[in-house]
Amino acid sequence: MKVLVSAASRHGSTTEVAATVAAALTAAGLEASVVAPSEVASVDGFDAAVIGSAIYVGRWMEPARDLLERHRDGLRKIPVWLFSSGPIGDPPKPAEESLDEPGMAALVGARGHHVFAGRVDKKRLGLGEKAIMAAVRAPEGDYRPWPEIETWAQQIVAELREPASAGRPAG
Repeated sequence: MKVLVSAASRHGSTTEVAATVAAALTAAGLEASVVAPSEVASVDGFDAAVIGSAIYVGRWMEPARDLLERHRDGLRKIPVWLFSSGPIGDPPKPAEESLDEPGMAALVGARGHHVFAGRVDKKRLGLGEKAIMAAVRAPEGDYRPWPEIETWAQQIVAELREPASAGRPAG
């Protein structure tokens, strides 16, 4: 079974989440391909997709939104899961989902959407990003929950292997 894994990431943190998901899928015997959103020419040949985006100012990044819009017809024919990466701190803030998530999930008939905490490395930020982080007093650090990400990937594997699961939503 071939699974497309794609994520939009500004500083690489969300790409690392996608790579972890792909590694878990591969370890479970699936063929997972990590492809940048702008490089996905077609979803033909894929049996499922996991698509994510970093969240900036409550929004998915344009490359991820564009991927879903360009390939919505093909994605509606296969199981799709979405994820967002971005809340930071302990507990992660902001706690609410992105403004785009409900529309993006409906666009492709996603089985589920999961929000993972993100990472902030101030050395990688631009001047504007640093100013925003200072204004909202955002903490620096890596808050990505690696065991939770791997567990979520295993849930996807279980659903893909369960024929009766077609049409049942997953978290």
